[in-house]
Amino acid sequence: MSNLSGKKIALITENGFEEVEFTSPKKALEDQGATVEVISPNSGSVKSWNDGDWGSDFKVDKTVNEANSDEYHAVLIPGGVINPDKLRRNKEAVQFIKDFFAKGKPVASICHGPQVLIETGALAGRKMTSFPSIKQDLINAGAEWYDQECVCDQALVTSRSPEDLEAFNKKIIEEIREGKHEGQKTL
Repeated sequence: MSNLSGKKIALITENGFEEVEFTSPKKALEDQGATVEVISPNSGSVKSWNDGDWGSDFKVDKTVNEANSDEYHAVLIPGGVINPDKLRRNKEAVQFIKDFFAKGKPVASICHGPQVLIETGALAGRKMTSFPSIKQDLINAGAEWYDQECVCDQALVTSRSPEDLEAFNKKIIEEIREGKHEGQKTL
């Protein structure tokens, strides 16, 4: 199995993401040689949510308006309750994520992160999981929801919570190694 040297991943987030759902996948990808850039509607930095309160600040590499999905091999969306709610209201952020579906590139999201994916219109018939409280939202968007630690459907990787990070990280790495997936193109 080759490493991820030369692969560039967009980690898109707003303020209020679950800190470990940002740091754990980012570290796993970087440990495999990938370059992970933090993309946000905000410039400067974004603030995490950790243990029920505001957590650490993390540097933003590019704003959504500066980033081009053609430059990245995959997109990663951490959870947290605040982050996806803010991202899904940003048209540029939604379009950036939607471009990955259209180009057959891996899309990975954990916990509440899949709420953003609803806005892409790319979930009909897709197998997914998430934090249980957004199960019905995903079903209403046309997804088939499963209560499993990690669900992958043609390069769409989803997991339920921080407890599933080991399986989530492993699957993201595998999907990025595989590259583009024709079945991912649902738009």
